[in-house]
Amino acid sequence: MLGGALDRGTEAELGARLGVSARHLRRLFTTHLGVTPDGLARSARTHFARRLLDDTDLSMLEIAFAAGFGSLRQFNRTCRDVFKASPRELRARRRVSDRLVADGGLCLRLPFHGQLDWGAMIDYFAARALPGVEYVSGDTYRRTVVLGSDPGVLELMPGGDDHLVLRAHLPHWEELIHVVERARRIASLDFDPKEPATRLADDPTIGPLLRARPGLRVPGTWDPYETGVRAIIGQQVTIAGANTLAGRLVERLGHRVPGLQVLGLTHTFPSPDVVAGADLDGLGLTRARAEAVRSFARAAAEDAIRLDGSVGLDELIASLTAIDGLGSWTAQYIALRLGERDACPTGDRGLRRALASRLPQSDARLPAIAERWRPWRALAATHLWTSDRLQPAAVVRPRAA
Repeated sequence: MLGGALDRGTEAELGARLGVSARHLRRLFTTHLGVTPDGLARSARTHFARRLLDDTDLSMLEIAFAAGFGSLRQFNRTCRDVFKASPRELRARRRVSDRLVADGGLCLRLPFHGQLDWGAMIDYFAARALPGVEYVSGDTYRRTVVLGSDPGVLELMPGGDDHLVLRAHLPHWEELIHVVERARRIASLDFDPKEPATRLADDPTIGPLLRARPGLRVPGTWDPYETGVRAIIGQQVTIAGANTLAGRLVERLGHRVPGLQVLGLTHTFPSPDVVAGADLDGLGLTRARAEAVRSFARAAAEDAIRLDGSVGLDELIASLTAIDGLGSWTAQYIALRLGERDACPTGDRGLRRALASRLPQSDARLPAIAERWRPWRALAATHLWTSDRLQPAAVVRPRAA
């Protein structure tokens, strides 16, 4: 929840960040979810701990801290409150024949509802992978991450018809619950396909695409800041060219992590503070583009832009386009990857070409046509972007691990 705001703060602090009182925040949660913010955070910690009891060999103390509990006593008490059993009793009931423990990392199931076109998702990531930071091998997506100041690695791979597998190689486990939350966002696993399938089914342009690929989801991101830098670098250049430029930035400013070459990885992505004050000459960026990258990084470092989902789409777009060198296309694209369901870069040439192939003479009318896709314009845009890959058709289901 907002990057673990209730693990490290109070309802009042969360309310202040969202611009509402703690009382109003509790009322909203109770009305829509039937639980207070503290209660929801407590439940999330407890159910996450239950999964660790089932799926790992971590000790009780390690699980307590990994799930965000302050002490082993608190962990025991909450398990008894929620599950009417102690952690040791819960572990004794686990499915020993269906364990996901593997050497070289901690494996966890990431369940999802509906269908997931993992093939389309992995193709999208492979085409845009940041050299050294991201790598796609077959049907596995890998990337480096930073927890605190320490590097780690995540791998996402097929696990079954209703889950992906996350293999985490982490320096410590205290923040594991938040790592899992962010890993889910990479593949948009919390997306519910039922409502957009109903709302867009009769649209003459998007309806047929949605029926052909019902498992297609909007590609997410581990780090919207990183995605933003990549988007700015990619303005008015090809995808391959943007990859080359981004790789040079990572090589110069990123932190090299030894021993990861076997996974196709070498660096963590440079932090906002590092990029904001960096000399970007010699990377191949124009002067204006380099300054836009630094300005964006500076805004992220100073919290002048909210990339944590705590502001609405309009406010997010306004804050991004206020940065010199960032136009509507870049802002909408960042918002789309962040998970804003109605984000849509209507100025994108690829979208215009895809729409024109279905609606001749439609190029100038994309913004108007996109209005009928609200509030699911991000999904509609994703279908158009990938519409040239309908053969072989339908859904690529994850195969059993």
